[in-house]
Amino acid sequence: MIPGAPDASRWLRPEPRRTLPEAVLRRIVSRSLPGSRVLDAQPLSGGLRNANFKLFLDPGERSVVLRIYEHDASLCRKEVDLLRLLGGAVPAPGVIHAEPQGLDEIPPFAVLEYVDGIDLREVRRGGDAEAIAQAAESAGETLAAIGRFHFPKAGWLGPGPGVTAPLVEGADPMPRFLDLCLASANLRGRMPVEVRDRLHALAWTQAPALAELEREPRLVHGDFNGRNLVVRRAAARWRVVAVLDWEFAVSSTPLADLGNFLRHESAARPILEPHFSDGYRRAGGELAGDWRQLARWTDLLALCESLTHDGLPEAAAAELVELARATLETRDPRCG
Repeated sequence: MIPGAPDASRWLRPEPRRTLPEAVLRRIVSRSLPGSRVLDAQPLSGGLRNANFKLFLDPGERSVVLRIYEHDASLCRKEVDLLRLLGGAVPAPGVIHAEPQGLDEIPPFAVLEYVDGIDLREVRRGGDAEAIAQAAESAGETLAAIGRFHFPKAGWLGPGPGVTAPLVEGADPMPRFLDLCLASANLRGRMPVEVRDRLHALAWTQAPALAELEREPRLVHGDFNGRNLVVRRAAARWRVVAVLDWEFAVSSTPLADLGNFLRHESAARPILEPHFSDGYRRAGGELAGDWRQLARWTDLLALCESLTHDGLPEAAAAELVELARATLETRDPRCG
């Protein structure tokens, strides 16, 4: 694990629980939605930290999402506070009920609105160019809306939401955070020394540009990609109807989310572009002339931080190293 990062920022962990005792379900629902009864509970895929279940309730044949925070109790309060802050400004699940302190033996949990739709990856896999363009444009508009939330300084976000600590203490936090990642034993075992040396040199060469990016810190989702974007066709157009999983949100530059979203995009054979950036600009997002390169440099921090994790599959590690190489060599990645 990378030094300096709070436990809440570390995304790779053991598989969350996939079942819940009936008595626990009854207790949660009676507390959250008095008078309702659970007809069925289905585990939802995609959660890397928390256990997520779709609950089918009676009366009214209503569906909700039960999210149990098994790794870090503070994540429940952080995510609930963020969802309430977003209100109707950003498409996201509404909070029906939350128990940030847990309930006796039950870990902290939140009951959220279930938003019907599919994730953006499925639209992309479908191959319909018009549908992909519409969904990507809506994703850009959504990211611009997220970036309208400002914070007084950059850093890790906690309950409130508020900034709890800087990325690392002192000047030049981005290059220094990257150096902490590069010093990790896990990363050093996965990345050739020449790539590590070039990443170090790049980060410090670009230190002034990276410092400039955080002069106006904004809300950054931290995992803004097709897996966490629920889309649906409405009024003859594909739109983002919910952004999920806010537990990794930080205060930083929106370019971090731009880099994440376009991580596997090919300049030679673009799929999401220019629809994504066009939507971002039309919704008020600001992009400098060299924004794509800056976004890739910013994304290097996330790539390298991921390479510090225990238990990372070899294929995933190789892909992350290739993405870093592609950024260093200013070329399209040979993966994704």
